[in-house]
Amino acid sequence: MKETQTVEKEKVVAEKLNGRFAMMGFIALVGAYLTTGQIIPGIV
Repeated sequence: MKETQTVEKEKVVAEKLNGRFAMMGFIALVGAYLTTGQIIPGIV
C-alpha cells in the first residue's frame, strides 16, 4: 500500500519566503563586507 504525502500550500510558500530572505541577508552581508571591509560593521 503506497501512501501519497501532500504538502500544504502555506508551508511551501513559507519555505520559499524563508529562502528568499536568507538570500537577501547573504547579499547584505557581502555588500557590507565589500563597502566596509569588516565582517560585522562597527565591531573591530
